[in-house]
Amino acid sequence: MNLILSWTTLLLEWYSTHQRNFPWRETTDPYKVWLSEIILQQTRVSQGLSYYLSFSEAFPKLEDLAKSKEI
Repeated sequence: MNLILSWTTLLLEWYSTHQRNFPWRETTDPYKVWLSEIILQQTRVSQGLSYYLSFSEAFPKLEDLAKSKEI
């Protein structure tokens, strides 16, 4: 138990020091979080961030995406 607690503490301390700020971490909107998960499965964060920003601007809500036409 003590080993797990120390590992957890170390991990949380590391994250607190090294975390990066991303738009999907600043929202509780499930659509925006889901969108980031889908985009980041296919690319690195450095590339995916611009896609996330442009896509979430073009389709700010799930309803907007649902109403869009396929191209």
